[in-house]
Amino acid sequence: MAGRGGVRHGKWDGNVPPECRPNPSILRLNPQLQWEEAHEPLHTGIGPPKTQGVGPGLAFANEIRAKGSMVGVVGLVPCAVGGTKISAWARGTTLYNELVRRTKASVSGGGQLRAILWYQGESDTVRSEDAEAYKGNLEKLIIDLRSDLSHPTLLFIQVALGSGEGKFIETVRRGQLGIRLPNVKCVDAKGLRLEPDKLHLTTIAQIHLAQKLAAAFLSGDQS
Repeated sequence: MAGRGGVRHGKWDGNVPPECRPNPSILRLNPQLQWEEAHEPLHTGIGPPKTQGVGPGLAFANEIRAKGSMVGVVGLVPCAVGGTKISAWARGTTLYNELVRRTKASVSGGGQLRAILWYQGESDTVRSEDAEAYKGNLEKLIIDLRSDLSHPTLLFIQVALGSGEGKFIETVRRGQLGIRLPNVKCVDAKGLRLEPDKLHLTTIAQIHLAQKLAAAFLSGDQS
């Protein structure tokens, strides 16, 4: 879910809509595991060097603060790395271990883990084998994360793909939409506007996705 909204020809246009503006009550856990005021691009410094743009994170946080009467300070823990298959996030991998490490660090000084937002899978649309295995791999990931974070009912909100790198998009989507684990929500990115690369969401589409994620969070949080 590392945002690429507004990125064209390797450069971000710098456009930050009002829905994505910083707020002193919205923080992000930076690469040094310190809290700081969140701003776009949210994933700056997270993962390998790559041009970042607008994602759904800040718009999501602003939306739940606006719509949720009991929402106070929001801490965002960016962990996404673009262009990765779900197998790269399996338990024991570098990405999985870093996700768990950062998540545990985020609550080590207090606070409460409320949800994981998951938007991934475009790279799993290239090979039929990866697409067919996606559902089982995602289910195992959810179970493993809940176990390793000692939170068996942790709300997990995933995004059904609206685009992909290969021709097996619908196979991955069927897997995403078919998950029936408890306290797992799914919002659909299909139909949201894409950048000219036909893969990444535009800035406005990222905001629309954030609103869907926020609605799912506010209706499904059981923490």
